[in-house]
Amino acid sequence: MITPVQSESARLLDAEPVAAVRGSTGLQAAWDVDALATGSVAAFADAVVALLREAGIGTSAAVDGPLVGAWFQQALRPVGWSLPSPWDAVAGDYAAADGWIRLHTNAPRHRAAAIGVLGTAADRTAVADRVATWRADDLETAVVEAGGAAAAMRSPEAWMIHPQGAAARREPLVDRLHSVPASTVWHPQAARPLAGVRVLDLTRVLAGPVATRALAALGATVLRVDPPDWDEPAVVPEMTLGKQTVRLDARTPAGRERLQDLLAGADVLVHGYRRGALDPIGLGDADRQDVRPGLVEVALTAYGWSGPWTGRRGFDSLVQMSSGIAERGMRLAGADRPVPLPVQALDHATGWLMAAAAVAGLRDRLRGGSGSRATLSLARTAAELLPAQPGTASPPAGLRGSRIPTPWGEADLLPLPVAVDGVDLRFDLGPSPLGSGEPAWPA
Repeated sequence: MITPVQSESARLLDAEPVAAVRGSTGLQAAWDVDALATGSVAAFADAVVALLREAGIGTSAAVDGPLVGAWFQQALRPVGWSLPSPWDAVAGDYAAADGWIRLHTNAPRHRAAAIGVLGTAADRTAVADRVATWRADDLETAVVEAGGAAAAMRSPEAWMIHPQGAAARREPLVDRLHSVPASTVWHPQAARPLAGVRVLDLTRVLAGPVATRALAALGATVLRVDPPDWDEPAVVPEMTLGKQTVRLDARTPAGRERLQDLLAGADVLVHGYRRGALDPIGLGDADRQDVRPGLVEVALTAYGWSGPWTGRRGFDSLVQMSSGIAERGMRLAGADRPVPLPVQALDHATGWLMAAAAVAGLRDRLRGGSGSRATLSLARTAAELLPAQPGTASPPAGLRGSRIPTPWGEADLLPLPVAVDGVDLRFDLGPSPLGSGEPAWPA
């Protein structure tokens, strides 16, 4: 069955919805996560088929529903070691005076902003006591204005009429514009379609890394660049699969120059920076195309590219609160606190859609020689969620992976959830700690 997400993505990316979906993800919620998850992975498969057909290589594709469900949870599973919690001790949902609010404090600066606004110690009980004295909307605004990240819980109906909710829904699921012709020539290979393609990855948890990981599975050379002080230990082993990881400080002249050199050698740029965020380091919209004519760019933001929250920081868990996902989950479950999706489905689905957009951009460059820019947002992806129908998903059977070595110990890696006939989908590199390599493209 072709899901609405697969159908809409195919229309926007000029690809036929050909990938067959087999089985259910087993993900159950108040919303049809199954259709969103399988549809986004199918969109990626459709884009790969369209790329190969453009090159004169006929093929077909299939998506494995149970494996999609597993990859939306955890595809790399430690053996004899464990991952730390992905959440800071203060992060989470709190009861405000008139509803609920979620504080996202994983980044030190976001934690400092929330604690500074509340004027209390970084203790969960103390934070809960102070949050209870605030109206949820007022605290959300105060934390955001202080440079933090927070979201008051809204109902789906409230989000529909909210200026940002309305703006996000008006945007295409994937918005694309073409740019100047490329200065290099590239042709895909049947077995490893993106071999020879260089992807500059300027993303953090979680959607962007999902996208560049999918591109690495197609054979692309992915160089992930992080600032000196960034880490995300709970997801690094899984999200660096197939990538080289380096650090640069773009706040320094030397770091900016090196980043521009890397961009000049890239075919694809994937980033999660809000509109205008790259301007101060000399990589604004026009600058990026000047540095690399014909660049295929894919950009992500949390709440959308139009509307009053265009520049607002956001994450999957916050968008679930803002857009009514957690509120409907709470209401239907008869719970006394927010009930989000069972996985960070907005991140994962948007990541696969971003990868599809990148592949479609390379297809267009192959077809006409021009570069392109695609924009997506978590809030727009959230608008694709439909209310779940009872009994639409069933628990998947047990899945087994292959054992691989990692710097942290051995791990089981599940098979990829998508198959394209004739294509060898795999990772040439294992996971690595952030900053393991040198900031240069491999020879």
